Amino acid sequence: MEGRVEAMTAKVMVLYSTPTDPDTFDAYYVDHHLPLVRAVPGLRSAATSVGPIGGPEGPAPYYQVSTYTWDSMEELQHALGSAEGVAAAGDLSNSATGGATLLIFEEQVL
Repeated sequence: MEGRVEAMTAKVMVLYSTPTDPDTFDAYYVDHHLPLVRAVPGLRSAATSVGPIGGPEGPAPYYQVSTYTWDSMEELQHALGSAEGVAAAGDLSNSATGGATLLIFEEQVL
């Protein structure tokens, strides 16, 4: 890539497939899972999609996309190994009844 790197961050992106009961998923995510994620050390930001997810071809096979950001991959790895990180990861299956795909990566802001 050309251009100067302005910043680097580390991210966890969770692609949630359609849950068996969307209303229950929504309530559980906001009331229980998100507070666990927000307690993970070093979390810089948390964001989630709102409304239907789609692309040029039509609807995507995902119900929700959530992205969590840390300042570095080292901080992210430390966070995932913490008691809070283990608790949040362990809780994922309680809400993601349709399944979830996790992507962990570094992001460059150019």
